[in-house]
Amino acid sequence: MNTDEQIGLFRQTYGALRAEIGKVIVGHEAVVDSTLAALLAGGHVLLEGVPGLGKTLLVRTLGAVLDLSFSRIQFTPDLMPADILGTNLVMETPEGRRAFEFQKGPIFAHLILADEINRATPKTQSALLEAMQEHSVTAGGEMRRLAEPFFVLATQNPIDQEGTYPLPEAQLDRFFFKLLVGYPTAGELNEVLNRTTETAQAELARVVTRETLIELQQLVRQVPVATHVKDYAVRLVLATHPKTETALPIANQFLRYGSSPRGAQALILGGKVRALAEGRFNVSFDDLHAIAAPALRHRLILNFEGEAEGVTTDHIVEQVLREVPREAQVVAV
Repeated sequence: MNTDEQIGLFRQTYGALRAEIGKVIVGHEAVVDSTLAALLAGGHVLLEGVPGLGKTLLVRTLGAVLDLSFSRIQFTPDLMPADILGTNLVMETPEGRRAFEFQKGPIFAHLILADEINRATPKTQSALLEAMQEHSVTAGGEMRRLAEPFFVLATQNPIDQEGTYPLPEAQLDRFFFKLLVGYPTAGELNEVLNRTTETAQAELARVVTRETLIELQQLVRQVPVATHVKDYAVRLVLATHPKTETALPIANQFLRYGSSPRGAQALILGGKVRALAEGRFNVSFDDLHAIAAPALRHRLILNFEGEAEGVTTDHIVEQVLREVPREAQVVAV
C-alpha cells in the first residue's frame, strides 16, 4: 500500500469513527476530534467538566465503536490500588493444594474509563502512573505487561467541587491531552432531549479493529516534520519556562513551572494526526496551533500571583501562540 492509499485509509477510518460517535454524542466536535487524535497518537486523555455534560457517555461510545476490550473503573474515596491492578488470592489447585494465583484487575484491558478520577485518594490515583507511562503494572511482586494498544480515558469534575482530590502534577503530565467539556448550545440541548427522551436508541457498529488501530498509529509516526516546524514546537514550549532566557513576560509573571518535554511530544504527534485527518503527509504551523491548548494547558503550573489574578493556563497558551514567531529570529553578529 503506497502513501496515498494509507492516507486515504486513515481519513476513511477517522471519518467512520466520527460518524459513529456522532450518532450518540451531540456537539462537542472539538472534544471528539481531540480524543480521536490522542488515541491515534497513542496517548491518554483527561476530560474535565461539570456533571451531566456527556463525558462518560463519550468514552463509553468510543468503547462501543472500537473492537477492543473495555473496562470501566468508578473512582471513589474508598477505592484501593489493588482494586485497579489486581491481587494474589489463595486458590485451590486440582490436586487439592493451595497456591497463590494472581487475579487481574480492571486495568488489564485495551481501553480504560477512569470515571471521576479526582474522587479517589492520591494513593489510588498513583496506581495508574506506571500503567499510563510504562504500559505495565507491578503487582504481587511481579511486573506484568498490559495489552496493546492501551488507553486511559479519565473524566473529572472541576477541582473546586467538594469531595475531590487534585491530580498530582506528575500524573497530569502523563495525559496527552486535557480537554474541557463545555455546556451545549440551545440547539444541541434540544437534540439531546430528542435523543434521550424518546424510545429510539442509536445502534453503533464496531468500525476499527485492534490490528487496524495499531497500523494507523504506526502511520502517524511516519509523518515527516520539517525542521522549522519542529523548531517552532520547541520554542513554544521553551517560552513557557519562567526565569529562563526564552521565557515570555507572561510566563515569568504568572507561572511557577512551564511545560515538560511531553508537551512538545504532544504538539508534534497531535499535529501529525491532524495532518493525516486533513489528507496531508506533513505537519504545518496551523496543526500545532490547533492542538496547543489541549496539549499544554495542564502542563503549566500557575504561581500565587497567577492564581490570585484568576489567570487561566489557556490564556497563557494563547499569548504564547501570539508572541512566539513562527520563524526563528536570527541575530546578526
